[in-house]
Amino acid sequence: MNLYNIYCRLFQKVMFVGTHLLNWSFPKIIKGQGSVKEIPGILASHGIDNVIVVTDPGLTKLGLPDGMLAALKDAGIAYTVFDSVQANPTVDNVEAARAEYISAGCKGIIAFGGGSPMDCAKTMGARIVRPKKSVQQLAGLLKIRRKLPFMIAVPTTAGTGSETTLAAVITDSATHEKFPINDTHLLPAYAVLDPELTVGLPKKITSTTGMDALTHAVEAYIGSSNTKQTAEKAVEATQLIFKYLERAYNEGSDIEAREQMLLASHYAGIAFTRAYVGYVHSIAHALGGLYGVPHGLANSVILPVMLDWYGKSAYKRLAQLASAVGIQGGSDEEKAKLFISDIRAMNKRMDIPEKFDFIKEEDIEFIVTRALHEANPLYPVPKIMDRADCAAVVRSLMA
Repeated sequence: MNLYNIYCRLFQKVMFVGTHLLNWSFPKIIKGQGSVKEIPGILASHGIDNVIVVTDPGLTKLGLPDGMLAALKDAGIAYTVFDSVQANPTVDNVEAARAEYISAGCKGIIAFGGGSPMDCAKTMGARIVRPKKSVQQLAGLLKIRRKLPFMIAVPTTAGTGSETTLAAVITDSATHEKFPINDTHLLPAYAVLDPELTVGLPKKITSTTGMDALTHAVEAYIGSSNTKQTAEKAVEATQLIFKYLERAYNEGSDIEAREQMLLASHYAGIAFTRAYVGYVHSIAHALGGLYGVPHGLANSVILPVMLDWYGKSAYKRLAQLASAVGIQGGSDEEKAKLFISDIRAMNKRMDIPEKFDFIKEEDIEFIVTRALHEANPLYPVPKIMDRADCAAVVRSLMA
């Protein structure tokens, strides 16, 4: 092991010890069909009568927030809808949402949507309590350190787990850099898991967000910063995804499958927000920032490739996940490879591509720099990459 690898491992051990000193107050879960209608009562019980709803234009066009907005109106709770969040939310999105919050005199936040509205809402909340710090200055670890305005997170996809994570990822549109903000104060107070909101999801969104959740669970589980809770949640999430994702994909109105996938995403979120992720995410973030590829799609394609690269360093943990989902095999290596093969087969059955046709050779050094800057030394991956390793993996993703 070279000196840089030793430095990374020491940094990760210090971070792991440090996580035990943080306040891990995960959101209170409200779940079940129609649970979104409980939001006005939750707000009233906390003395909040004016909120901003952060969402995206696609969800507004579909009318997905309408039932919740009607319930807020009936309860006499004022609301402002900010629905300009982009697929990869930008600093400009955050600042525009913050201006709306202040202008309307809001007292609370409802993050309604997938990972993008969640990330925008969280970062907006951080900017509200840290008005003298720019979004860029909040990037990294524990830069907020103040309680955010009361926040309810309502996921409309079963994938990001953002309703239960300490992370937000924002893009600087000027530099195309995608950077994470990590602080336990970003954890929402409540998570409302209403499967009715996910019934109308297109098959493509169902598949890629579901594989995003699987990526969270797998990367958390094979890393070296697990606690008993994160390991258990990662296994539960993996089992639920293997059982219910394709059901939700093939039959979008299957309420049981939709509800179980929301739980899977939530459990995976609990796992990775404390145990971290790995190189799948750092490469996906680099590709998302540069090319605008949706995060769930990027993770779906990169996951099996990255697991292959980890090789024997991940076999034992992958074999345990394989056993958890009922895969039979002899050695750890055999079961791990069967697990990876099953992921590829799931992707194929859900029409997820094996490679990308947009990666340019001249961008590879830039992608590598961004990916490794995010991942090293923080992410407790099974095996540490250098620049040549990362470049080889990125090239293997090219169609």
